[in-house]
Amino acid sequence: MKSKEDYLSGQVLLIDKPLNWTSFQAVNKLRWEIRQAFKIKKIKVGHAGTLDPLATGLLIICTGKMTKQINTFQGQIKEYTGTIVLGSTTPSFDLETEIDQTFETSHITEDDIHNTTQKFIGDITQYPPVFSAIKKDGKRLYEFARAGESVDIPSRVVTINAFEITSINGNNINFRVVCSKGTYIRTLASDFGKALHNGAHLSALRRTKIGDFNVDDAISPEDFIHTLNN
Repeated sequence: MKSKEDYLSGQVLLIDKPLNWTSFQAVNKLRWEIRQAFKIKKIKVGHAGTLDPLATGLLIICTGKMTKQINTFQGQIKEYTGTIVLGSTTPSFDLETEIDQTFETSHITEDDIHNTTQKFIGDITQYPPVFSAIKKDGKRLYEFARAGESVDIPSRVVTINAFEITSINGNNINFRVVCSKGTYIRTLASDFGKALHNGAHLSALRRTKIGDFNVDDAISPEDFIHTLNN
């Protein structure tokens, strides 16, 4: 069992973020629980890389002096698994928004799907989704999007180390991606659909690795709270 001094001097916590939680909610919940458990007035707690609310998986949370290592963890290679739905698009590139277009997919073969992944290996240019937390002119992009305002979004170069299709079930394409910091898997899903001259969006996403850290070694927020109080 960790002590008050352990958390203040610095811990790296591997948390399996639940669906519909924001990364900030996870940080705030753990900070509050640590403060309550040890009667601490103030403690630094932060996460090393945001996960969207509709994504689950590995969230590195640092406490105390280990928060100085957050930038190091953020820069490490990440691995994700998930599902791309072919034949329909959404404004947010995932299930946060409703489907706005549908496409015929019967002509697309499994070979087409597997071969198209090769177009994304290496350094690629992405435009972050307009429904994202990136700031422009002091506002989050999703604030512009929800207000119906158009905004110019600068592109960024990211690196895709691996992009493989693990299974295909109708229009549901399951995948594994290994990529650099700053990669938007939602954008990858959308661009994948465009590369097939079709449409696509992300329906599920799970972060499985950050550098040498694996989600298999992570625990739920509830289990972490249980260890604090026992």
